[in-house]
Amino acid sequence: MTSVQGTVVDIPTEDGVADAYLTHPAEGGPHPAVLLYMDAFGLRPRLEAMADRLAAAGYTVLVPNVFYRARRAPVLDLPEFIDAAARPAVFEALGPIMAQLTPEAAMRDAGAYLRWLESCPAAADGPVAVTGYCMGAGLSLRTAGTYPDRVAAAAGFHGGRLATEAPDSPHLVAGQVTVELYFGHADNDPSLPPEQIERLEKALTEAGVRHRCEVYPGAGHGFTQSDTDAYDRAGDERHWEALLDLLNRTF
Repeated sequence: MTSVQGTVVDIPTEDGVADAYLTHPAEGGPHPAVLLYMDAFGLRPRLEAMADRLAAAGYTVLVPNVFYRARRAPVLDLPEFIDAAARPAVFEALGPIMAQLTPEAAMRDAGAYLRWLESCPAAADGPVAVTGYCMGAGLSLRTAGTYPDRVAAAAGFHGGRLATEAPDSPHLVAGQVTVELYFGHADNDPSLPPEQIERLEKALTEAGVRHRCEVYPGAGHGFTQSDTDAYDRAGDERHWEALLDLLNRTF
């Protein structure tokens, strides 16, 4: 396996300084860049391991702490394994932090992340691929629609609230997306019920966006996160196959 080099970096934004994890192959380069959006549990060893796996496949990967307005990562003192007993207290603490990240703030930040990658010596010139998990799937979609000239492809896995009836729902950027998208949905996900999956599919189809949306049978919300009780090994490995296929075809 290709050895990788990871480090913590600071990214100036319009609202402060975002800490982030940057990883890339230890030799050679520069490499095509991937912006990886975290889930609600935040930047932690599991996300760093996922970024390292992508880096080992030949990419420079940036994982920003999108909750930097609250504090540097780790934003919360999480248990080593997040199970049903731990979730209520974790989400009670996360609520106010998540509320700070409005769509407008998130897209200001996205611009800062993309500009930083433009000047990063480890990142190759050209557009950046984006992927996201849980809440990060929505950020991935928004970024593809907000910065179409800087995004090469975008993916999202076990995303929640991707196509609500709210006036700022992520799916409403479909008309601005110019690249290929892939979504791997969790099965029986309360945060993305069938009507939202249908609404997302309809919006992307009507906008002429190249895309594929798949529901992973038996995989619950959060299925890629091995430090939680939602982890599903089969779903996780399927996600890696789909993500690497998308990157290989679009970079």
